[in-house]
Amino acid sequence: MIKIGTIVGDRYEILEKIGVGGMAEVYKGKDHKLNRFVAVKVLKEEFRSNDAFVKKFKEEAQAAAGLAHPNIVNVYDVGDENGIYYIVMELVEGITLKEYIERKGRLTIKEATSIAIQVSAGLEVAHNNQIVHRDIKPQNIIISREGKVKVTDFGIAKATTSQTTTSNAMGSVHYASPEQARGGYVDHRSDIYSLGIVLYEMVTGRVPFDGETAVAVAVKHLQEEMVPPSVYCKEIPHSLEQIIKKCTQKSPDRRYQDIGDLLADLKQSLLDPDGDFVQMVDLDEQAKTVVMDKDTSSKVKERRKVRFTEEEEDDEDEDDEDEYDDDEDDDEDDEEGLSPSVERAMTIAGVALAVIIVVVLVLFASRALGLGGGNRNNSDEEQQTEENVEDEDSQSSANTVEMPNLIGKTMTEARIELDELGLSVTLGGSEESSEYSAGQIIRQSVESGKRVEVGSSVEVTIAGSGSGTSSGSGSSSQTNDQKEEDEKQAIVPNVTGRTEADARSMLEAAELKVGTVSESASDTVTAGSVISQSLSANTKVAKGTTVNLVLSSGPKRVSVTDVIGHESTRAQGELASDGFVVNVNEVYSDEVQAGLVISTNPDRGTYADPGSTVTITVSLGRAQVQIPSVTVNMNYEAAAEALRDAGFEGTIKEATESSESVGEGYVTRYDPKGKVDPDGTVTIYVSTGSASQQTTTQDPAAQQSQTTAQP
Repeated sequence: MIKIGTIVGDRYEILEKIGVGGMAEVYKGKDHKLNRFVAVKVLKEEFRSNDAFVKKFKEEAQAAAGLAHPNIVNVYDVGDENGIYYIVMELVEGITLKEYIERKGRLTIKEATSIAIQVSAGLEVAHNNQIVHRDIKPQNIIISREGKVKVTDFGIAKATTSQTTTSNAMGSVHYASPEQARGGYVDHRSDIYSLGIVLYEMVTGRVPFDGETAVAVAVKHLQEEMVPPSVYCKEIPHSLEQIIKKCTQKSPDRRYQDIGDLLADLKQSLLDPDGDFVQMVDLDEQAKTVVMDKDTSSKVKERRKVRFTEEEEDDEDEDDEDEYDDDEDDDEDDEEGLSPSVERAMTIAGVALAVIIVVVLVLFASRALGLGGGNRNNSDEEQQTEENVEDEDSQSSANTVEMPNLIGKTMTEARIELDELGLSVTLGGSEESSEYSAGQIIRQSVESGKRVEVGSSVEVTIAGSGSGTSSGSGSSSQTNDQKEEDEKQAIVPNVTGRTEADARSMLEAAELKVGTVSESASDTVTAGSVISQSLSANTKVAKGTTVNLVLSSGPKRVSVTDVIGHESTRAQGELASDGFVVNVNEVYSDEVQAGLVISTNPDRGTYADPGSTVTITVSLGRAQVQIPSVTVNMNYEAAAEALRDAGFEGTIKEATESSESVGEGYVTRYDPKGKVDPDGTVTIYVSTGSASQQTTTQDPAAQQSQTTAQP
């Protein structure tokens, strides 16, 4: 155990222990070179002689050192000294998300979503730098006193290439992905699974899988379906539940494939809680979850044991423990054969594949014989599309993206998807359709799969209000009933970018009602203007339908960080990182230690515009005391009393000295003069009389000796 007061790296003083982990202890320290407080993570003594743990500890620093983001705990330094291995990190004053959940039971929907958005933003930077955290859990998410969320502890993170990597390093069992539980391939989608479990716990107050042993929980991740969060949290909106379900799919291919997509859906869920915009992936039957029987489960565990043992022998940098190794003896032979359930699944898949091949052959044969002529145009279009795709593939460029398939989606869904690609969408009109419902896109001007330049726009046609009926489209005349129905319909105007007053006028003119009006920060839309509307523009709806509006509150304002009690240098750095200009005002204070912040203006917790000035008042310590003047005939007691009356509370000493001008027993001077620290030391000098008088008075024997010596 490292001692309090120890200085490592010739600059970091260990002040106090603030946390303990599985392989390290965390201390609050002070960086005397930069005059700021830091967190110093020190490898436990019992692991310092283990090369594998030392290497893993250093890899944590390497994994996190290059990640600079407000939602990631910054790593400042790493080193070792006299066998002590340490990492110096940003000191975040707050509590872990786990502690926060335990205090509140469960979080509000808005609060949980906001935390998930901040964690996703941090992970997006890590994933973009080819770093997979692999241990996302509430214990590794810190909420600062200012409400900022930061991801920490990249202890088992690994750098990846474009290929997925495999390792037996495991995160906490309750949040581990199925591929981690089985010791399989791990990539960024494992972090997405773990974040989905964390989000589940935030809104329900419980983890989806629990058990008496780590192995039991791991098997549940592999085999059991998760109880929907709505069972425990009735108020959870549809969109957020779908997000959680997509994050926690057993197969990585059915989850979000990119953390940025998850981030976009989380933000959209705040604007449209009950929207159905989460695109669930429906893979082939072969990719769906196969529930393993007891025989298969035991074989998987046994094979994981063998594989982990081999990896540990070949690669000493991995953990020498596996939380999920099954300690029970397995009497079954180590055979390579598949279980009956897996064989049946493969047999069914083979039969299905054979049927598909037969159907395809029949279709080709029918077309070759001239049958199915009604689909010739479609065939020509498909062939043309394939040729276009091939042509475009040969012209791939860093400034082009692939046009997605928008057919069947709403304008809102299309706009969100295209925004992520740097594309835009415009409405070209509406037509009746028997295949699609009103408001769904039935045609797009740029075919899906074609590569287009970033910034391009695609024009779409949506299904009209009469769509989805069996009457078909393109009829030359309408029945009276249809005309009456059309008269009851209204076309939603486009009010985005309009002021609230103009938007209300336009909606009322269209015989629509204005519903709830909320506000949201925007750096692009002027304050008071409409950011979005709940119904897509140019769609047909019943007259009197309610349209909700979201208005811009202007650029996002930033909360003034609580820096009271922080050192001046640290406080200035924190406020500057939030985008504020910092002004320092220094005053004396009897209550606050010199160098610490007394107050801020604007006050902590209030919101201000980025770039505005925040003034911090810093203590100079207690005000100095003016030494009083020495007056005639002032003895020691009177001088000491005058000094106390001036506000001096320190130590007073008495000393003597000879004086030709001040009589014996009276004060000659104070030392020091001028202003002094109120808690310092002052010496009062008292006269012993003149030097000649002292010689005459104090040395009569010498005088007598001189007299006797005279002739």
